[in-house]
Amino acid sequence: MTWRFILMALAAGNVCAQSPALVALADRWAEHFGVSRELVRAVIEAESNWNPRAVSPAGAVGLMQLMPDTAAAFRVGNRFDPAENIRGGVAYLAFLMEECGGDLRLVVAAYNAGHGRLLKGGLRYRNPETVNFTHRVAYLFRRNNWESMLTQRKEPAE
Repeated sequence: MTWRFILMALAAGNVCAQSPALVALADRWAEHFGVSRELVRAVIEAESNWNPRAVSPAGAVGLMQLMPDTAAAFRVGNRFDPAENIRGGVAYLAFLMEECGGDLRLVVAAYNAGHGRLLKGGLRYRNPETVNFTHRVAYLFRRNNWESMLTQRKEPAE
């Protein structure tokens, strides 16, 4: 099943390996802020495909694609620095968890569209980019949960 994801990434032409150091960094900040590591990993993969140098046409930067105002709000001085970028992005996810009452669908939509826009829309979103992003993160989140479950599975005692 993993080969399909590799082929999809190759076809997209945006292949960036998720290094063990970056994954460990993401997991550390996820634990620190009490956010699911599978969610953090899914957001990073959907946003930048684990590329710390990623830049969007809208001006979002780094692994978690932080916009300048979001980075400033969460005290990220260098958006290209993986440690700062992940810390700020995960802090933002934790903030959104509070704002959206733990509704992961709304958290992910707000992460993509900006929480101000989502709240102004009455906690609804219709923007096709946000809908697609939310579906992509949901898919990656489910995949990550499945992979975590498989790696944590205990062998039956004999």
